[in-house]
Formats: sequence, C-alpha cells, structure tokens
Amino acid sequence: MPFLTALVLSVGVLCLVDLVLTVGVIRRLRAHEEMLSARPAGSPSIVLPPGAVIGGFSATSTDGVHVSDETLTETVLVGVFSPDCSACHERLPQFAEHARSFPGGRGNVLAVLVGTEEETADERRMLEPVALVLIEEYGTGLTKALQVRGFPSLALVDEHRRVVASGTTLEDLGKIPAHA
Repeated sequence: MPFLTALVLSVGVLCLVDLVLTVGVIRRLRAHEEMLSARPAGSPSIVLPPGAVIGGFSATSTDGVHVSDETLTETVLVGVFSPDCSACHERLPQFAEHARSFPGGRGNVLAVLVGTEEETADERRMLEPVALVLIEEYGTGLTKALQVRGFPSLALVDEHRRVVASGTTLEDLGKIPAHA
C-alpha cells in the first residue's frame, strides 16, 4: 500500500509540474502574439512603393530597342519575372494578356526576365509580341532601378520616373493612389 501511495503522489506531482509548464508556454505564446501584432500591417514591399522615384537604368531589349529612364515619355507597365519562380509561371500569362491591351502598346510595356538567355527562352517567346523584353542579371539594370527584392514584381511608372502603383499581382496595380 505505501508503494501505491507513493506512485499516486508522484503522478500528482508530475501532473502539477506539467500544468505549471503548460501555463508558462501559454503566457509565452501570448507575449509573442502581442509582439507580432504590434508590427505594422502587411509585409515589406518587394518593389519600390507608389510615390517613389526609380533609379537610373539603361538597357537594350531582345529586339534591339534602347530603353532607359530617359526614354520614359508615358506611363509604362513593368513586370519582373524569374524562371525559377512558381508564382511567376502563374502570373506571367496574366501579365502578357494585360500587356496586350495596355495603352501605347508594346512600346509602353517592359518585361524583365532575370536569368540567362537559355533559362528565359519560353518566357521570352510569350512576352515579345506584347512587350519590350529585357534579359538581365538580378540586381542590375531595371531590377536595381526598381529595387526588386522578390518575384514577380509589377509596377506602373510614369514619365517622371515615379512609381504610380506596384505589387506582385495585377490587382495591386489597380490600387492607384488618389494623388498619383
């Protein structure tokens, strides 16, 4: 009988310790939740936000057209894609379809493909009929000018090099600020 009493007391103490540890974990989780909710809403932008001015750039499209920050005379639609990005494969056809009807036509649409000629061949074939296609390394040219930090990155840039709208989806480009 003393053995059974000791066993029951041991189980009771073990359950009490477990309860104390569980309460500690719950408090800790609540503290983390409060810290996370104190952060500003939304995730960091992966491309320059509306109102920002893009940096200088100079490039030549795959069909030989010179493009630079100096040649922007109207609002241009810009899409930056990577062949390694699964979201890019999903959004690239949507971008191409939107580009087909963009005001000013193909000359006002810049599609940047980050990678080598071989890696971007399929995307290039899809985009060349509707956009001026630039193939560049990440962190150079237009990806540097737009401060691209992820893919896909989309932007509307006006003739003053100011970003009018930006994001990762075409819906983001529909949210044009009232002061733009």
